[in-house]
Amino acid sequence: MTETKAKSASKESTRREEIAPFDRRQQIIFEAARIFALKGFAGTSMRDIANATGILVGSLYHHFASKEEMFVAVHAAGMETLISSVKGAIEGIEEPWQRLEAAAGTHCAALLESGDLMIMVVPSFEAGIDTFRDELIRQRDEYEAIIIELVANLDLPADVDRRMFRLHLLGALNWTQTWYRPGFGMTPAQIGAQLVKMLRHGGAITPLPASSP
Repeated sequence: MTETKAKSASKESTRREEIAPFDRRQQIIFEAARIFALKGFAGTSMRDIANATGILVGSLYHHFASKEEMFVAVHAAGMETLISSVKGAIEGIEEPWQRLEAAAGTHCAALLESGDLMIMVVPSFEAGIDTFRDELIRQRDEYEAIIIELVANLDLPADVDRRMFRLHLLGALNWTQTWYRPGFGMTPAQIGAQLVKMLRHGGAITPLPASSP
């Protein structure tokens, strides 16, 4: 092997060694999200996640010290997806209500179309992860700061409490995970935008064109 090829092979080997742990960690996070969504935190074991990932249970501990730490990583990945998606959706939009509609539509689409990571967008956390509660709340607050800013720029009546407005909207958006089914007649993005319109106009909205249920 020539010196150039040897150097190239060495670099490629180093690159694989650097990337592989990250890829494996991401695989674990996505499999853990799927099983947490299916079984809940308490009902999920490290063995469940190891079996789904195709590695030994002991190997999980090279990436995460505990199931609780893994849950925090799954929650963080969900929040990062949501933050990135919403920031991208509102970029370039200046009108405050249109910005909030875009954010709400993207929020709904992320919840309903992005898989099991978004099951972690919940108002409360299961028992057993109290040690990490502050970190989970910090992650969630990072996202809610975006919504706080969007709501702050709305031309709401003086007697409307903006905190209550924000909590009401987020509650309605997150509740879509409970009742939404494909074939509803609106896309998730349309549902999110519609919820904002309802809050803005008190329900007096021109309906969307009829579609098949």
